[in-house]
Amino acid sequence: MDTSTENVTITSAAINDVLNIYRDKKDEYKELFDFANGYDYTNPRLKIPIEVYIKMCDWIENKLGKFNLMRIGRTIGESTFEVMITNKMIESKCTPNDVMKALILTSNTGVKDPKKRGWEILTSTDKSILMRKTQNFNTTLQIGMLDGLIRKSGVFGVKVTLSNEIRKGAEFDEYLISWI
Repeated sequence: MDTSTENVTITSAAINDVLNIYRDKKDEYKELFDFANGYDYTNPRLKIPIEVYIKMCDWIENKLGKFNLMRIGRTIGESTFEVMITNKMIESKCTPNDVMKALILTSNTGVKDPKKRGWEILTSTDKSILMRKTQNFNTTLQIGMLDGLIRKSGVFGVKVTLSNEIRKGAEFDEYLISWI
């Protein structure tokens, strides 16, 4: 996967989503908040270099553990679902496939990348979807984000697993999302 970040930006809403979770520990996690210094992340539409987001996610995973990052991902997934409804990308009663199609659109809107990287649906069945991540998003955070998004569609027994992983030599991270 191409992990270049040159001229790639993300909406400041993503930065704000991460920092809001730790706002009560701003002094304790000063290093995390320092990544966003100099950027106005209070205006959700402003664009911030994706390197800031990547560094924040890596810091959380390395300092606080992967489960903290998955929890953030779930929160981001739930708030992204609400944005999708507000922007009429999906209805409140929708299928997981509808949600993943909206994720592709949301990602393309929230991340400006001259190379047009983001998400792809590889396969879809009545009980599963295989997604490929082509953007340089944190692998662990995406597990939680996909879980949060799919749960909001109303299905039960949601499970998100990495079927292919860059860290293990694959070209792309691929996530198998399944439900009962």
